[in-house]
Amino acid sequence: MHSRRSFLKKGALAAGLFAVPPATWLEQFTAGNMHLIRNNVGYFTESGGTIGWYIGKAGIVVVDTQFPAQAGHFIEQVREKSDRRIDLLLNTHHHGDHTGGNIAFKGMVEKVVAHANSRTNQEQAAIARKTEAQQLYPDTTYETRWSQKVDEETITAHYFGPAHTNGDSVVHFEQANIAHVGDLMFNRRFPYIDKTAGASIENWIDVLQQIRKTFDQDTRFVFGHAAEQYAVTGGKEDLAAMQNYLNKLLTYVKKAIKDGIDEKSLIEKTKLIPGAEEWTGQGVERSISAAYIELK
Repeated sequence: MHSRRSFLKKGALAAGLFAVPPATWLEQFTAGNMHLIRNNVGYFTESGGTIGWYIGKAGIVVVDTQFPAQAGHFIEQVREKSDRRIDLLLNTHHHGDHTGGNIAFKGMVEKVVAHANSRTNQEQAAIARKTEAQQLYPDTTYETRWSQKVDEETITAHYFGPAHTNGDSVVHFEQANIAHVGDLMFNRRFPYIDKTAGASIENWIDVLQQIRKTFDQDTRFVFGHAAEQYAVTGGKEDLAAMQNYLNKLLTYVKKAIKDGIDEKSLIEKTKLIPGAEEWTGQGVERSISAAYIELK
């Protein structure tokens, strides 16, 4: 009997099986930085853009990687449950707080996936910073839609057009019905609008509308960032609130331009965007500057 137990324990580790009851698994993985949402899909938070994950009986998928140190901490926690290779690593876009930790997965991941523009942006950013040796680039890119089955889950990446950048992916775990939207969502936090990488505020509004139409009321969304008092997960109502923020931002800056108010003066007098007062904290000047670039 002892030898049979030993065999089962070793076999479970090798196959990535979990030797704990579901309730214990949930308790363990909602402690600290690891949070289970449902169906073996969850998220990790530490520093940078939220990491999404699927850890199944015979497959592991990771979405975004934060920075090298944080990616290492995430990998350590995954390794407590499974020592198998990681099937997929997907990047929602190229920014360093979402891809900087890619390098920590070198040699342990089968495939790295991103939108084609994201791959290009990663390369250009690394060349500009002279950090090419510290990168693990996507080896698989797509233009509109990409999908692969891993274990009991189907992972589909969607591209809806330029928004936060020109290469933002929405990664959908279809069976769990959880969509990681990356930095298409800054939950009640002033967003970074990367005009140097093809961002479009006007199209971002449309992209959020497309996402709301594509997914259903049961879809849970994982956001790239959130204000301190808000969650990095939510529903369609949060996407609608983000749409409202971007709409009100454009309306506000359009009026200022019409009234002859220059960018510096508007930034100096603005603490909140009228009609979207939930968005607070630091960074409103970034939104205003991006809107001036887009509108002028």
